[in-house]
Amino acid sequence: MTRNPGTALRTDWFADIRINTPAVERRAATLPARRSLKKDHQAAWLLNAVRCIDLTTLAGDDTPDRVARLCAKARQPIAADLLEAMGVTGLTTGAVCVYPTMVAPAKRALGNSGIPVASVATGFPAGLMPLNLRLAEILYAVEHGADEIDIVITRAHVLRGEWSALYDELRAMREACGDAKMKAILATGDLKSLENVAKASHVAMQAGADWIKTSTGKEGVNATLPVSLVMCRAIRDYRDRTGHAVGFKPAGGLRTAKDALAWQVLMAEELGRDWLRPDLFRIGASSLLGDIERQISHHVTGRYAAGYRQAIA
Repeated sequence: MTRNPGTALRTDWFADIRINTPAVERRAATLPARRSLKKDHQAAWLLNAVRCIDLTTLAGDDTPDRVARLCAKARQPIAADLLEAMGVTGLTTGAVCVYPTMVAPAKRALGNSGIPVASVATGFPAGLMPLNLRLAEILYAVEHGADEIDIVITRAHVLRGEWSALYDELRAMREACGDAKMKAILATGDLKSLENVAKASHVAMQAGADWIKTSTGKEGVNATLPVSLVMCRAIRDYRDRTGHAVGFKPAGGLRTAKDALAWQVLMAEELGRDWLRPDLFRIGASSLLGDIERQISHHVTGRYAAGYRQAIA
């Protein structure tokens, strides 16, 4: 993945954005039916979703042992006998996502697997901390080996239209990330309008975000197809203006194999097949993987496995 270097703040790129919300909702509602994915094709798309998952634990009772179990699941996300039956080898999730204090245990557990460790930072999930402490949290995670940093923005900057303040904040976070790639969480459920989502997306990309991400998973409303559509259109506009491809990460609320298919169809329809790769598309999820594995089991055996047969991270 080529890093997004960002640009100077260009408010003229988004100042006049107006969004027809009913039209966006109609377009989003048609997406799940735009491609008929059956049998082998459906299984292939589900396996692709697995390699794009940021397998996540962000619980208050996380421990190194729990993180180690999660990392074991990331290394072998689908039962070996099912993958062997499908002729698939080497499948892993796209990354493991944890709190900063769990980065070092995750790095140890993943070893030389090549799976990146992502860390939330900057006062996740609310981000209501002084900027110097938020930057220090990024530096802590990077020092302990984080390959990717999922930052949260100050929502008030968006709600007040303080685009320079938002840009400066994000630029400082991007600098603190160093070589670690930055995912900018917009917390779209808190932004009140699709216009605000689009404008915040542009500012984040101009500030150098390598991915833009819908949600922390802690808001009242998390990833939705209409919001994701607006963010993908912003990514497309940014690519057309700069030549730089920025990734997209929906998070929160994606729980079923149908969700995994719907969001991949969105990527294919709006951004093209390049955005079906883990360097440009990630799904923030934990429970989603269990349902995908259940569907893969049905594809291979013709029967749905009982829930207890799916390994739990």
